[in-house]
Amino acid sequence: MIIMARNKNLSVKLRRGKNLKQNKSVPNWVMIKTRRKVSTNPTSRRSWRNNKLKRD
Repeated sequence: MIIMARNKNLSVKLRRGKNLKQNKSVPNWVMIKTRRKVSTNPTSRRSWRNNKLKRD
């Protein structure tokens, strides 16, 4: 479940929710199955403090 402030458009919430889900590391079973060829996430990991999203 994603918790956000109320005063946003639905489209903004959906976009931020999608970015929140994408911001996860690759599961260990994927690294094992691909023999570490896939070790990083295609979309780079993002920290809320360092890398900001594009303007909503």
